[in-house]
Amino acid sequence: MPVPSRARRRSAALLAATALCLVPALAPASASPGSHRGPHGGHHPGPRHGLPEVVDLSVTDQLDLLGAGRTTSVDLVRAYLARIDAYDDAYADQPGLQSVVTVSPTALENARLLDAERAAGISRGPLHGVPVLVKDNYATYDMPTSAGSVALADYQTLEDSTAVQRLRDAGAIVLGKTNMAEFAWHGTFTLSSVRGETHNPYDQRVSASGSSGGTGAAIAASFAAAGLGTDSCGSIIGPSAHQSLVGYRPTMGLTSVAGIVPLSVRQDVSGPMTTTVEDAALLGSVLAGVDPADPQTAIAAEQDPSTFVPGLSDTALQGKRIGYFHWDYSESTPEGARPGTEEVTAIVDDAVEDLAEQGAQIVDVPFTREFVREQLASGGWIDMRPSIDAFFAATKAEWPEGLAELTAPYDQLTFSDVAADGRSSLEPETIESWLALEDVPNAEFDAAVAAQEAGKDAMDAFFEEHDLDALAMPTSEAPANEEWAGTTFCDVGANTGVPSISLPAGFTAAGLPVGLELAAPRSTDATLLAMAYDYEQATQHRLPPASTPELPRKGGVPKQVVATGPVREEG
Repeated sequence: MPVPSRARRRSAALLAATALCLVPALAPASASPGSHRGPHGGHHPGPRHGLPEVVDLSVTDQLDLLGAGRTTSVDLVRAYLARIDAYDDAYADQPGLQSVVTVSPTALENARLLDAERAAGISRGPLHGVPVLVKDNYATYDMPTSAGSVALADYQTLEDSTAVQRLRDAGAIVLGKTNMAEFAWHGTFTLSSVRGETHNPYDQRVSASGSSGGTGAAIAASFAAAGLGTDSCGSIIGPSAHQSLVGYRPTMGLTSVAGIVPLSVRQDVSGPMTTTVEDAALLGSVLAGVDPADPQTAIAAEQDPSTFVPGLSDTALQGKRIGYFHWDYSESTPEGARPGTEEVTAIVDDAVEDLAEQGAQIVDVPFTREFVREQLASGGWIDMRPSIDAFFAATKAEWPEGLAELTAPYDQLTFSDVAADGRSSLEPETIESWLALEDVPNAEFDAAVAAQEAGKDAMDAFFEEHDLDALAMPTSEAPANEEWAGTTFCDVGANTGVPSISLPAGFTAAGLPVGLELAAPRSTDATLLAMAYDYEQATQHRLPPASTPELPRKGGVPKQVVATGPVREEG
């Protein structure tokens, strides 16, 4: 993902304010097809008295409470809507997270139906009655799919994406859609023309990372227990690292991207963002599987996702060989090391020692910049405009009135129409470069695909040559700041298709989260999740952000809101 310019960052506040004026206020529950959030649009979930406390309540926690009759799906939905109302727009001395674009107009109705089914002894699946959020590039039949573009604020698909359909089939309640970098382009911040800039709940002055920063901020702030992101190069693992979450980027093809507005088909992966590894394994098992609508999912037949959760073990690291390497991060930018790099490196060094204490054998490996740059080639970034146009052409949808008529062909929606709308938050030069891309396949694209396939072989050979179960690395070599919150090694998973996961590794002295990334050989997702679970259980680094505390039982925002840092228990 490209690093945003300072000019774009300085314009973020203006764009956010403008975008909020463009988004209609939240409609009543009877609105159709979806309810957009606005600066004054309240959800009116009713009095808070009696609602469950949901800060850092995991999916598995919810399932336990629901199964024991100690809460209902209706109360969970109402509790989350109350938190979105309280914290997503500006409040107290905070700018608000701006992480949610749309809430489902039928969320409470669906919750009531699922509660009734549970009472009757009916279970749709492993997520029965659990509210989740999805990134706003996942097609949903009951809410618009904007992909971060205000021009597409009313773009309504007639069917769900495969991933969303699998969530619903498993009993999940799709609570709403989250903000994203427009067309998922930026991996260092989340800025859209439909909702503005998403802020990091650990310090609302700094970036939430991107492009799935809306999902990251929303789950970190307990607007739901779990959410879905997409990752073309760091867009799941980056926001997860910078917001103390578990971000799981599955083996490419294990989960379907059919029905998701693409950035680059050669790079895109769908995956969960959660507060625990167990939840990531659970959602991964729901999402995984062969999908006739996505040819790349043929590889999913190599794994049995039903083993993901049962295979979790707090001894999974014993005897595992994990490669670790030390780069000179002073080369990370032309100006030198990013602020906080030394502190993050020390935290990740400690995390690797924790892996060893759990029984892993840490192996020094010759993983170099040259290997990543020269061999782990990307096959994407030259198919973006063609990928988006192909999605529009293949997807049954109702288009915003007049949009397709802006450019030829006038009876077909294309990216050029969105660009001609003129309200995009993408840089003009980015738009121009996308419009100039040739249709695929072409000679340049074929060469990129060949180079990427060679890189995949090189990555597979590296794991085999060094007899590794995983590679360990910092998800990002530096903490989030106002200008940047990216990743360091997104190429490892994105360009080669191997699975990776970002895990909470602790916090800087300033209270900003740090992530440990583990990458494993292709189609060994169950082993990767088990190792991640072992590390998580031994360290327990996850802490909720202080700027979005539990709401008072009778509603409203707490009078005193701590602006920065995680919540730590005393004693």
